[in-house]
Order: sequence, then structure tokens, then C-alpha cells
Amino acid sequence: MNKKKQSEGLTKFLYDYLPIIIFFVCYKFSTVYDKLLFATLAMLFTTFIAIIASYILTNKIPKVATFSALILGFFCGLTIFFEDEYFIKIKPTIINLIFAGILFYGNFIQKPMLKYLLGEQIKVSLKNWKIMSFRWACFFCALAFLNEIIWRNFSTDFWVQFKVFGMMTISMIFTISQIPFIIKAQNSQQ
Repeated sequence: MNKKKQSEGLTKFLYDYLPIIIFFVCYKFSTVYDKLLFATLAMLFTTFIAIIASYILTNKIPKVATFSALILGFFCGLTIFFEDEYFIKIKPTIINLIFAGILFYGNFIQKPMLKYLLGEQIKVSLKNWKIMSFRWACFFCALAFLNEIIWRNFSTDFWVQFKVFGMMTISMIFTISQIPFIIKAQNSQQ
């Protein structure tokens, strides 16, 4: 594996997984009064550090991670200002709905946005990009809906567990479930 691939793999871990790991550890083991706020601040700080590290290692700023960090910063700020964890709990809903909206809009204007994110790794037809974008948009809507059900009906501890382990697991399962379609679509391109 060349050095560039190693740097990209490390930075992907830094901004995709390290902030959520830090969030969970800080929430679970913190002894401060407002554990959720403390964990959120730690996640925000870790996200910004990861983005800076990514830039140093690869000379690229990860767009999706930066967008997520800005949204996180906004909702973290609202939570601090209003002293209400509601804002942190709706952040996954808002982010997922924004992603879904972007993907639906891209399909509407005949420019599937997934192609701009993954076009270098996956070579499929425009029709298949539209299908994948539609599926991901629906998936993001489902995640948003599920987050709303969980935070409104269960304890904060349960919501944190769901946010860290549930959303990640569901996302991995969905991603893996799309592999046969991608393989079939790529094979039909050849």
C-alpha cells in the first residue's frame, strides 16, 4: 500500500470514526453534570482536529466531514446557548434530511450527487447513479425518522447507544446490501 493510500485511510478513520468514538467514551465515562453536552463538545473538537489532520496529511479538506462539523458546531452552540439537549438530539435528523434532500434534488435535475462523491471509485451508468442516489436518499430519510422515534421515546442513555452503535451498524448493513447492485451495474458497463 502506498503512502498516499495510507494517509487517506488514516484521515478517513480520523473524521469518520474517531469523533463518534470520543463522543461515546466521553459520555459513558464522564463525571460532569451534563455528560451529553461534554461528549458533544469533545466530538466537535475531535472533528475539527481530524479535519485539520486530514488537510495536513493529504492536502485535501474532506467536504462531507467539514459540512457535518459545521452542522455539529451550530447545534452544539444552540445546545449551550439554550441549555437544552434537544438540539443535539435532532442534529442526526437534520443532517440525514439535508443529505436526503441533496440526493433527491440531484436526481430531480438529472445530476445524481453520489456520482460527484464516488465517481472515481465506482463506474456505472447515469441511470444506475440515479438509482443509487434514490436509495441512499430514502435511507437517509429512514435514519432521520428512526432518530426521531428513538430520542423522543427513550432515555438519553439509550439514544446515545443508538447514535453510536445503532446508526453505524444500520449504515454498514445498508452499504453492504448495495454491493450486489453496484457489482451488477459495473459489470453491465463493461
